[in-house]
Amino acid sequence: MVRLGTGIGWRPEIADAVERMPGVDWVEVVAENLCPGHLPESLVRLRERGVTVVPHGVSLGLGGAERPDEGRLAALAERAEALGAPLVTEHIAFVRAGGPLTASAPLEAGHLLPVPRTRDALDVLCANVRIAQRALPVPLAVENIAALISWPGEEMTEGQFLYELVERTGVRLLIDVANLHTNHVNRGEDPAKALAELPVEAIAYVHVAGGVEKDGVWHDSHAHPVPRPVLDILTDLASRVAPPGVLLERDEDFPGAGELERELTAIGEAVRAGSRTRGAQPVAEGVRGAVVEPAPEAPGADDEAGERVRERVALAQTALLSALVAGTPVPEGFDRTRLGIQARALAAKRAGVVAKVAPELPAVLGTAYRPAFLSYAQSRPMRGGYRQDALDFAEWALLSGGLAEGRAKRELREWWLDRSGPAPRRRSRVTRVARMGRVLMRR
Repeated sequence: MVRLGTGIGWRPEIADAVERMPGVDWVEVVAENLCPGHLPESLVRLRERGVTVVPHGVSLGLGGAERPDEGRLAALAERAEALGAPLVTEHIAFVRAGGPLTASAPLEAGHLLPVPRTRDALDVLCANVRIAQRALPVPLAVENIAALISWPGEEMTEGQFLYELVERTGVRLLIDVANLHTNHVNRGEDPAKALAELPVEAIAYVHVAGGVEKDGVWHDSHAHPVPRPVLDILTDLASRVAPPGVLLERDEDFPGAGELERELTAIGEAVRAGSRTRGAQPVAEGVRGAVVEPAPEAPGADDEAGERVRERVALAQTALLSALVAGTPVPEGFDRTRLGIQARALAAKRAGVVAKVAPELPAVLGTAYRPAFLSYAQSRPMRGGYRQDALDFAEWALLSGGLAEGRAKRELREWWLDRSGPAPRRRSRVTRVARMGRVLMRR
């Protein structure tokens, strides 16, 4: 197993600080934000200094009912090769639903959503992980996610679910201790019990991040300092196994370099505190010496019976995602209040990411942007990623009436016309009017 050491999530906003930061052995970068042929100069310099760079994917949806998309897998493989990475990582989550398995319109979450800890979901996840392993040039590690909601009728704990996943596929684990804390607050799950059940020998590295509690719900924001309870879970983990790598994540509200360095120091102290008591923690029955080489693949994983399992998982995930992003009825057994919180969180994230992808929109609409986007998102699911979401929102804003008037409306119309066609538009007024007319006729 690769020994990574101490790392930090590389983001453009803190690239200069990361380059100057002492004691950083490796960095992690969001895979989808990279162009393999045009790597950021900061990453190139880090690699030239011998700093390991690990691509971290967020869009495969390995826990989804559909098989992993070949194009997304190829893109992740290309980034791993461009970076000379020793491994790649993804999430145990689903990010889209609907489509052919349910004969319904595809739905995009724009966020990582939890899979049910059931035998059906585990079968699908294992089959998808094997597909990804065959397509990638380096080992794969998968991350436990934070969740606001729980599935009804779950058959396993998180630790049991991850143990079986590793036993059946040989996949490595990326354990996020901040997500264990999130699930403790939001779902009442005991982090110590989860760690005791994990195959800790399979851990590739560990994530540490901050969050914030609002109205009794913990939000895994990656925009706040790492709290003491998360560091305590890291110490617990380090008392059970020496983690090959530990990485600090920060995605928003970036502090100065000094504060980031202090957080890295606190993380190191938490790991050392655990190492001093290693071996004193109890390990769940059957976990010690956990298998990390894949067991023989079960026959029929993708036969007719396997397809029926995928269909069952697809129906359940589509019903949940539709309730979250399209306003359809809440599926039986779910907590309506928590689903409402999750739905608002998804809409808020969409608004924030669209504002980054298309900063002209909040610049044009000003303070009206955010409430308008949240209104738009209540019943209009994403249909093709955040850039398409920005176009769809602008079109909705222009056609809904009353939102943008005068100069703001003209600027919004110009922005939409410039980007809505398959090629840069011709600048004649006739062309602009004709294109807008076609949109209005569709409505």
